[in-house]
Amino acid sequence: MTIETKKLADTYIAGTYARFPIVLAKGSGCNVWDEEGRQYTDFIAGIAVCNLGHAHPRVAQAVSDQAGTLCHVSNLYYTRPQAELARALVERCFAARAFFCNSGAEANEAAIKITRKYFSDRKQPEKFRIISMRQSFHGRTMAALSATGQDKIKQGFDPVLSGFDFVPFNDMAALENALTPETCGVMLEPVQGEGGVVCPAEGYLDAVRDFCDRHDLLLIFDEVQTGMGRTGKLFAHEHFKVAPDVMTLAKALANGFPMGAMLASERVAPAFSPGAHASTFGGTPVISAAALETVRILTEEGIIAQCAANGDYFKKRLAWLQERHTCIEDVRGIGLLCGVKLDRPGSKIVTACLERGFLINCIQENILRFAPPLIVTPAEIDALIECLDQILQTL
Repeated sequence: MTIETKKLADTYIAGTYARFPIVLAKGSGCNVWDEEGRQYTDFIAGIAVCNLGHAHPRVAQAVSDQAGTLCHVSNLYYTRPQAELARALVERCFAARAFFCNSGAEANEAAIKITRKYFSDRKQPEKFRIISMRQSFHGRTMAALSATGQDKIKQGFDPVLSGFDFVPFNDMAALENALTPETCGVMLEPVQGEGGVVCPAEGYLDAVRDFCDRHDLLLIFDEVQTGMGRTGKLFAHEHFKVAPDVMTLAKALANGFPMGAMLASERVAPAFSPGAHASTFGGTPVISAAALETVRILTEEGIIAQCAANGDYFKKRLAWLQERHTCIEDVRGIGLLCGVKLDRPGSKIVTACLERGFLINCIQENILRFAPPLIVTPAEIDALIECLDQILQTL
C-alpha cells in the first residue's frame, strides 16, 4: 500500500516537496499512524497547525454538523459561523475587524494591501514601502514572497515585487536607518519561526512600536505560526504587551483546516471597503465552524496555560540535553515553539528520529524545530528527549 501511494504521488503531484518515505493515514491527539500501522509521536503538528492535536472530536463534530447544513454560499451573503468567529477573535485582541482567507500567505497579502490602502485613502500614495526583517518568512505568493527576508526561497522568481526593505531582526539602529519618506509600515514575526525560532530581545518590540508611532507607520505582526496559543498566550505579542495595527493568523486557526485571517485596528480597518479585497473561499461556513470551535476549546479548557507550563518543561529538558552534548550550541524558543541550534546539519537527526517513531523538523539546515500539539504531555516530551540523547551519542 505504501509503495503504491508513493508511486501515485510521485507520478501525479507536482514535485515541490522532498517527502519522507512514509504515508500517514490517521491521527489522534499527539500521534499519527502510517499505512503500515506504525505509530509516530508528532512533534511538528503539521508545522504548528494541529495545536489541539489530530482529529479533535469537538472540531470534527463541528465540521460534520456544518457540512451537513451549509457548506458554501460566497461572501455576497451573511453566514452565522463566520460572524461568530469574527466576534470571537476581535473580542480577544486589539482589532476591530477581521478579514478571512485561506492561508498565511493570503493573510499577509491582505495585510500588505490594507497597509498601502490606508495611506492611499489618506492621500499619501507616496507611502508604500514596508520594512521587513531578514530571515523572515511571510509566504510564497508573490507579495508575501517579496516581503520575505530569505533569498533562497526567491531564487528563480525574479523580479519580485518592489516596495520592501530589509533589516536584521532585533536591530533598532538598522530599522531607524531604513526609514524613508516612502515608508508606510514595519512587518515582522514576534518570534521568527522559519528563520530559526529567534525571539525578540528585551524591549525590542516596544521600541519598534514607538518607532512606528513616531513616524506615522503601521505595525504588522505576522502571527501565522506564533498565534493561537503556540507560545503560551493566545497571541505571541501578548507576552510583550505590544499591540500591532494589523495582525495575520493562519496555520492553527482552524486546527488543520485551511483558514487565514487578517485583523486590523479600528483606525485601519475602514481601508478595506466593499470591493477593496475579496476571497471566494474565505471564511466559508464549514471552515469558520472549525475555527470557532478551535478558539473556544483553546480559551475554555486551559490548554494555553498547559502549553506555557509544558513549554517551560520542554526547554528545561532541552537544556539538560545541551549539557550532555557539545554539538548543541543553543536552546531557544517560547511556549511550545522550541529550537535547538546545532554545530552541524540536522537532517540526519530528523531521519533518525523518524526511524525511532518521532516526527521533528529541521530549518536553516542546522536548527531542529519542535512545535508539538499544545496537548503534549511531559511523558511524551521525556520520550523524545531520551530518543534525541541516544541519537546524539552516536554522532
